Amino acid sequence: MRLRFIKCHGSGNDFPLIDARALDLSDAQWGQVARALADRAGPVGGDGLLALTAGDDTAAFGMRMFNSDGSEAETCLNGLRCVARAGFEALGLDRATVRLKTSRAAVARAPDLAPGVWTVTETAGPASLAVADWPLRVAAERIVAAPVPPLDPDRAFTAVAIPNPHLVSVVDRIDEAELVRLGTICEAAPDWLPRRANVSFVEVRGPDRLFVRTFERGVGLTDSCGSAMAASTYAACLDGHIAFGREVTVLNKGGLVRARAEHDAMVTLSGNATWEWEGEATVDLDHARAGDLAVLRHMDTEIAAWAAVADAAAR
Repeated sequence: MRLRFIKCHGSGNDFPLIDARALDLSDAQWGQVARALADRAGPVGGDGLLALTAGDDTAAFGMRMFNSDGSEAETCLNGLRCVARAGFEALGLDRATVRLKTSRAAVARAPDLAPGVWTVTETAGPASLAVADWPLRVAAERIVAAPVPPLDPDRAFTAVAIPNPHLVSVVDRIDEAELVRLGTICEAAPDWLPRRANVSFVEVRGPDRLFVRTFERGVGLTDSCGSAMAASTYAACLDGHIAFGREVTVLNKGGLVRARAEHDAMVTLSGNATWEWEGEATVDLDHARAGDLAVLRHMDTEIAAWAAVADAAAR
């Protein structure tokens, strides 16, 4: 089948995005499309696949997000901004409620984060600390700055679902090899964590500044994960490292977002929704392969605008 898409990213978290409002594919077929288009060894590549879907009585439009391994995530907040932009442009809106897999989120067009950087504000939650819902099978109803013995009995984590499940550890310095080790344990879906989880290490760089590095479920080590930045902001508030209700800058390898966690467990992120190029490709559903790529246009101005932000964040 031939599919058209926008290659986009939120804070460096990159995806092909398909307007799927008129497509009728099974869940298994969507998984094959994700494996084909998000394959880093293929012609497109990405951290996953985004789909703009039709709305309903309570939402103007919907979003589905599939990881690069074909599994479907509850949400993806970096991807949500990109889908929101596509929905706004398709329907002539500047704010909306979006239907996600297991929840709803509010999105709105926001002032540009920097010159030429298309920006969306999104509010998601409430974040949940009820680990039985994941399920995370440990001898506790919630985990806040405490060990997860099956994973690491000596390291403190906060377990947050927003609604994706996250294990967040505040560290003095990020050790990527250790993050990958712990993430790989969770990725194997052990008996105590059958649906896996995202694992993040967080450096607190001041009262209004965090740096987050994430091993993402179904993807691996990523430059950015939106729900991880939201979960990390909420966890840092619970731990007392930053204040509830205060806007903070959350840095990552891909750039940054602005974030604010509230006492009611709602988290707001403001960040980019950048178009890089538009293309189309043929997807072989039987073998999960993409080919015959045609690039229809490049968005060079947007790419340059975000590169300036990412370079400044890196400094």
